[in-house]
Amino acid sequence: MSVGLLSSAAPPSSINKDSFATLITRLGPNGSAPLYGLTSLLAPEPAVNVEHGYFSKTMIFPTLQLDGAIANGAATAFTVDATGDAVPGDLFLVDTTQEIVMVDALVSSTAITMRRGVGSTAAAAIADNVVLRHIGNAFAEASTRPSPVNIVAQYVSNYTQIFRNSWAVSKTLAAMQQVAGNGHVAESRADCAMLHAVAIEKALFFGQKYMGTKDGQPLHTMDVIIARVTAAAPGNITTLGSTTNWTQLEAALDPMLATVTDPKGGSIRTMFCGGTTMRVLTNIARLNASYQITKSETAYGLRIKQFDTPRGTFEAIEHPLFNAYGAASTWARMAVVCDLNAFSVNYLRPTATENYNESGVQVDNGIDAKGGTLTTELTNTIKNPAAFGLIYNFTAAAAG
Repeated sequence: MSVGLLSSAAPPSSINKDSFATLITRLGPNGSAPLYGLTSLLAPEPAVNVEHGYFSKTMIFPTLQLDGAIANGAATAFTVDATGDAVPGDLFLVDTTQEIVMVDALVSSTAITMRRGVGSTAAAAIADNVVLRHIGNAFAEASTRPSPVNIVAQYVSNYTQIFRNSWAVSKTLAAMQQVAGNGHVAESRADCAMLHAVAIEKALFFGQKYMGTKDGQPLHTMDVIIARVTAAAPGNITTLGSTTNWTQLEAALDPMLATVTDPKGGSIRTMFCGGTTMRVLTNIARLNASYQITKSETAYGLRIKQFDTPRGTFEAIEHPLFNAYGAASTWARMAVVCDLNAFSVNYLRPTATENYNESGVQVDNGIDAKGGTLTTELTNTIKNPAAFGLIYNFTAAAAG
């Protein structure tokens, strides 16, 4: 091991009691790995294999769209774009006339026979392209059993990723005293721990799934938030214009609230933002509100950390890593919106430490230095990508 490049190292002795993510949160709650730290508060879901897969089901909300107008209230033969998940006995509400119709028979993938006027609203003509929305089903007494409908489970696979960071301090440097701090060894260890956490943090946002080899050994990385949203919920991605007002911001956020994963907790989303994004969010509030400064005030200004839309609450966290490349960078001007109820980190190998030339460690390795390595192997699960989203290009605020 080279001692020229000083990286991180062994965590404190409490690592066996607390997860590494918990430890990082306690030592640096406002540091560079807030998402990874927050995962220590979530329910653990271990991984048991390099390929980590899970099944996801999305509730069915059937609709029928007419492919041809219905001339009057007596016609029962409907042509639709696709019969989809409809089965005999299902009730549908005509979007324009409020008539309720019942599926009598499925003739083909686009032809359907309907019972008209099943309700207090009289049957009437229906225009082309009108949408019929499912509102339940109804069956006669002593009826035969209905056709079965299953919600098809989607298999989502991911891979684990191995993270490793090392620390090393020459024994000469370890023997020297510092003016401040706990010594060179402790400083190198602390640096290693933070660099390890930051490596995991970056991967949780920007990583992509990969399976290959390196030096004749398997190499695998994981899909994470941005990759999953891009693949599974592209409608939740918005690129803003040169200015953004409240109406435009609300429209960008609204698709992420279409599903609820925790009815008890309400629709709460966490927004990880760059510095420019935080400035734009605050200025949107300033331009669309009024406030007064009285003579006795000694401080003024706004700092928005949480805001509500008619459908949900968004908690904004400025992520220091997003600011690493300047205020004009893509990262500084974006927001990654997460539903933490639907997110988990899955460990195949929890963070472990291997030391050499430390007290009680009888490993010399022929190196006149003290050092060690942190290793973590994990992946992640995003059970409801429709509740996540990406917003790019926060540039300037506008009223409206």
